[in-house]
Amino acid sequence: MDSLALITGGSAGIGLEYARQLAERGYGLILVSNREEELEEAAKSLREAYPVRVETHFQDLAEHGAAEKLLDWCDENALEPEILINNAGMFFMEYLSAEKIGKVRKMMALHMETPAELSILMGERMKNRGGGHILNMASVTARIPAPGIVLYSSTKAFLKTFSKSLSYELRPYGVRVTCVNPCAVDTGLYPLPPRLRGFLRSIGLIRSPRSLVRKALRGMFRGKRNVNPDCMNVLLPFLVSLLPDRLIDYLGKKWMN
Repeated sequence: MDSLALITGGSAGIGLEYARQLAERGYGLILVSNREEELEEAAKSLREAYPVRVETHFQDLAEHGAAEKLLDWCDENALEPEILINNAGMFFMEYLSAEKIGKVRKMMALHMETPAELSILMGERMKNRGGGHILNMASVTARIPAPGIVLYSSTKAFLKTFSKSLSYELRPYGVRVTCVNPCAVDTGLYPLPPRLRGFLRSIGLIRSPRSLVRKALRGMFRGKRNVNPDCMNVLLPFLVSLLPDRLIDYLGKKWMN
């Protein structure tokens, strides 16, 4: 039977890079995404490039009960992942208001409800089998409360704390839980001009998906509880902590306007 890795948000960006690098290691893939056409294109490219099994599942993971629905689909298709990568997510940089409550609910589901429930449900099965890996994608912003990213930073902070706490419960049973805390990554999440994107990559403020995923998987397979891939993981939160609150208030208002 193939060793399988389930990757949420696996049709593009960081999720697709996880798929590529795990396929290079010989893992069969289960890609889950709410972008059906993109999902099939990703699966086609992976099947052409690697001699591994690639399964796809089109599903909106922001829906309530999405984790149980996904697990039921895995059972119906006799799929038992040895690796779970909770990568699906979203980003917006805006001040919160009543009009944005729908986006708030969606982000909370994608970053907290679904990955937590998947980790618990699939973690229980890994525990019973005596081994497995769970990798959750948080962010350096988990340590940077700031205007405009209120929901993003706080939901990632939850995921970081949840992952480390769960790792203590599952590690005695052979299950490793890893939380990855990247700074900015060069994906479509950030609509930057090419020259600025290139400059930020050259000075290390934006990391390539391949570089990030290589470090993340290395840490996961070594059983690390936290992977902090950049020196900016230490430097950036420290520098932000030095800013006076009034200055952050001013800069946030100026930026949002």
